Amino acid sequence: MTAAGFVFGWAYWLLLAVALQRLVELWRAQRNTRRLLARGGREVGREHYPLIVALHAAWLLTLALLTAPEPPVHWGLIGLFALLQVLRIWVLTTLGPYWTTRIITIDDAPLRRQGPYRFLRHPNYVVVALEIPLLALILDLPVVALVFGLLNLLVLWMRIRIENQALAARRVANGMIG
Repeated sequence: MTAAGFVFGWAYWLLLAVALQRLVELWRAQRNTRRLLARGGREVGREHYPLIVALHAAWLLTLALLTAPEPPVHWGLIGLFALLQVLRIWVLTTLGPYWTTRIITIDDAPLRRQGPYRFLRHPNYVVVALEIPLLALILDLPVVALVFGLLNLLVLWMRIRIENQALAARRVANGMIG
């Protein structure tokens, strides 16, 4: 499709799909956050949340600005990205009404041990840590993959420390020492 010489190739359709997915997830996260706070939940680590939002917005914007409409197709990377989306859905469905993009904790709520949480403490962060550089590699932008992959790891390192501190008391109360 062209408009004034602009070609809207498969890469832009992929970026549009990812952006729409993120918007739907933000809507769901805000809804869940409101419900959790109404049940007596409390937010932890609020001060770093704008950094996460800015990082993800800058990542998508950078991809949109630097992507060629028809970069080389890397089917293996696309398949891996699709698998990560299945894992993302598994995390979201496992957490259900407890999934948000913020750290909301309710003291008496049980910690999830089902789904991917049987294997990893933070499976959603593993998905995000992989998909940020992977999408850039799919779009043939290795420097963007490296820069945003490293920035995201730095933010996740900070976030996981804050989240682990918030959940430590609940782990002890639920018999999950450590």
